[in-house]
Amino acid sequence: MFNIAINTFKEIVRNKFLYLILVFAFAFIIFSILLGKLTIGDDSKVIVDFGLAMIEIFSLLWVLFVGSQLLFKEIEWKTIFLILSKPIKRYEFIVGKFLGFSATIFLIILVQSLLFLSVLALKDIEITKMIAYSLRFTFLKMETLLALVFFFSTFMSNMLTVVVSLMVYFLSHNFANLIDMALRSKNIVFEYFAKVLNLVFPPFEAMNIKDYIGSFENFSTHFYIMNSFYGVAYTVIIIYLTVLIFNRKKFEI
Repeated sequence: MFNIAINTFKEIVRNKFLYLILVFAFAFIIFSILLGKLTIGDDSKVIVDFGLAMIEIFSLLWVLFVGSQLLFKEIEWKTIFLILSKPIKRYEFIVGKFLGFSATIFLIILVQSLLFLSVLALKDIEITKMIAYSLRFTFLKMETLLALVFFFSTFMSNMLTVVVSLMVYFLSHNFANLIDMALRSKNIVFEYFAKVLNLVFPPFEAMNIKDYIGSFENFSTHFYIMNSFYGVAYTVIIIYLTVLIFNRKKFEI
């Protein structure tokens, strides 16, 4: 399993798209300084918000457009037969691929974060715990999204996986509005339906704390711990379901 993870990591870091993502991320994070200068008044919030948003957006692009090809490419190119002909269990293949790609997500977020924090230090902007937690939750969100991408890849085409995963990503950031609408409608069926969907979809909205930086910072430690646990538990469950589907999947030559 760990050999698969290492080989996956080595294979993916040679992908030219990785360096393209990092170059554009570098350019946009540096651009945040210029954007801050164009702002009337305090530019620190603009730089922080823009930098964190760029880190998440470029990490999202990486997961969607490269992560979605990981399993699909093995199946489409028939290399899955060569891999599974070895003494490797199917769950080891899935988990190994997931861990290997997770390492590249960590690498991308780490490089972008170091650049972003350097910009903050250059502009003499305080690096608060909210910024640190926001970076941590960005990584956790990308891990959860990767698990969903793997899950959809087991029974969907590459393009459909990207589209559905992107829809889940955006919907999961707006469940507060849906639940609020359900409560206002005073329709019990709609209310329960909204709550069930909130459980089924990943907890991205709860981990989206970057929107509160500079305006509200009184989150308790319990909030961070519980949402981190929820995100990890959700990811593990999705990977488990992916393994179940993959175990039952028949590959045609």
